[in-house]
Amino acid sequence: MRRLIALFLCWFAVGVHAQQSTLLQNVLNELGNHATVRAAFTQSRENPALAQPQVSQGQLLFVVGHGMLWQVTEPYRETLALTGGRTARIDEQGQSQTVRGGDRGVAQVSQMLQSMLSGKQDDALRQFDIDAQGSLSHWTLRFTPRQERMGRVLRRIELGGDQFLQSIRVEMQNGESTQIRFSETRDAGPLTVLEKRALGMPP
Repeated sequence: MRRLIALFLCWFAVGVHAQQSTLLQNVLNELGNHATVRAAFTQSRENPALAQPQVSQGQLLFVVGHGMLWQVTEPYRETLALTGGRTARIDEQGQSQTVRGGDRGVAQVSQMLQSMLSGKQDDALRQFDIDAQGSLSHWTLRFTPRQERMGRVLRRIELGGDQFLQSIRVEMQNGESTQIRFSETRDAGPLTVLEKRALGMPP
């Protein structure tokens, strides 16, 4: 009986893993169908040392294979370009200046998504254990660090969405967290000259 139970649990675990892998691949395929995406965002950052969360709002432009423009409009104005491992501040003329630090949570998710949507899922799988739940119309992906060094800083990343990415939550081990919710998510349409320049794309 014990062997039968063990065999059943093993079979069940393999079946669940296969379902999660299929859902993950289906989600990535759906997200990859939208090569350029625009959305409004509201970001809330919580820190145990602060009495109130820090809330900001703005616009996002995400271009598969090139990166992300993160345009904060409230409570201040700032445009950041996240391309690969580089974060740059963009002025009104489209000129960029590399900045250190920036928004670590947003940068981490941007790099991970760029890698996965470019067909390099193995890079993410080496760094994270990925738990996929839900269905293609309403899914959640949870990324837990596999590497001890990263795990000392980052607790987990959680993505949620449907045909588009609709939410991001980044939790750090020191108690800090960042929650981002998107609205008005849509295919981006043509990019402006300044947007292309900021992301290093040909005009």
